[in-house]
Amino acid sequence: MAGRLLHCGLFLAVTGEVVERPTVTADLQECSAVLLTVVFSSRPIGRMDFREAYSNTCSAVGLAAREGNVKVLRKLLKKGRSVDVADNRGWMPIHEAAYHNSAECLRMLIHADSSENYIKTKTFEGFCALHLAASQGHWKIIQVLLEAGADPNATTLEETTPLFLGANVNCQALDKATPLFIAAQEGHTKCVELLLSSGADPDLYCNEDNWQLPIHAAAQMGHAKVLELLIPFTNRACDTGPDKVSPVYSAVFGGHEDCLEILLQNGYSPDAQKCLVFGFNSPMCMAFQKDCEFLGIVNMLLKYGAQLNELHLAYCLKYEKLSVFRYFLKKGCPLASWSHISEFISHAIKAQARYKEWLPHLLLAGFDPLNLLCSSWIDSVSDEILVFTLEFTNWKRLPPTVEKTLSVHASSSSWLLQQHLASIPSLTHLCRLEIRSSLKPEHLRSDRFICQLPLPRSLHDYLLYAEVLRMHEVPELPVTQDGEAP
Repeated sequence: MAGRLLHCGLFLAVTGEVVERPTVTADLQECSAVLLTVVFSSRPIGRMDFREAYSNTCSAVGLAAREGNVKVLRKLLKKGRSVDVADNRGWMPIHEAAYHNSAECLRMLIHADSSENYIKTKTFEGFCALHLAASQGHWKIIQVLLEAGADPNATTLEETTPLFLGANVNCQALDKATPLFIAAQEGHTKCVELLLSSGADPDLYCNEDNWQLPIHAAAQMGHAKVLELLIPFTNRACDTGPDKVSPVYSAVFGGHEDCLEILLQNGYSPDAQKCLVFGFNSPMCMAFQKDCEFLGIVNMLLKYGAQLNELHLAYCLKYEKLSVFRYFLKKGCPLASWSHISEFISHAIKAQARYKEWLPHLLLAGFDPLNLLCSSWIDSVSDEILVFTLEFTNWKRLPPTVEKTLSVHASSSSWLLQQHLASIPSLTHLCRLEIRSSLKPEHLRSDRFICQLPLPRSLHDYLLYAEVLRMHEVPELPVTQDGEAP
């Protein structure tokens, strides 16, 4: 029987039965190895594992192709060894060469058997050499196979094409955009779900500055459902990490309140980090660039604990959102220990034409006027504004540097400023300054609190500078309320 097996070139089929094929040239050793596999293998033939390569089922040609051993393979082929002996998985040498990126071995095998059938031969799982090369991303192997006539539309038993197997979910375009980034940007929810389940990396930076992620694209473009999918998978380093950009900025930049709230609800900081990329110190600063969505975004940030500071007041002056300036004061914007006073004064000088809409509210809220009385303020604003500012001080007890600067300025200014500096503050004015200095900041911001003090109505008005406001014709202006347009 052994002689008949050797003569007919019999091979094992998937079921383990002996099947007769047309005689194939094979030497005695190779056929004996096949026969020994049938007779002595400890593994039942019918239970072969197509995923595991059994070492005793791989031919010498297949092993050389697997190892990329061109020298050995050339010798074997010269001896006439068969190139179509399959192992327990149905893998032939061409499959080994394709999977293990052995390009030269692959060319030799194709040259040895250039028939179309050999190129398209499939494993027991329906994989041809092109499938295996694509699954490993071996593009040179793919090129060799296609040039040799491999079918790019061949399918496995699961109807999978080489293109599908070769797709890299984390591949990047020239601008570093990934499939996940593009899907997030375009709002393709199902694609995002599929990519994430297929191992797409949501933390792969998609721009040259290494800060933009798919979560930023979803937030900026207003794709709320996509954003909800990405949040659990995205590393939080982008939230407040230095040299990064929080997606909160992206939501504010896009003007999407729904996306902003999703981020804030999931713990993203409303203050984020200083953003050098956009040139803003906080998302609140960026919000001033938005018009129709501005107040909604501001209230959303405040709702989730955004901290106000002098830069936000400065931006109110810069963008002429003066009702919001008054709103921020009522919301408790700190008025002491400012680190951006020069920037504030710069915008304040530019907003002096409308000073009656913001300066009285700032000073009545307890801001120290000495912070304004620097040389740039004194030399840039009108005498009317200087006199109004001095009403909140004891102008006869100013710091020497301030007094000197005012004196020099007054020598060449109007009679109004000269007269005011020459006058003596009244005792009632000094008492007003003393009483107000004893009140807490939150009390100074509340007219209601002052009006509830056990004092006559006239003193309430005096503490609120009613006579000074009338003299300078300061109008009574409303404060922006939550949800009200500025």
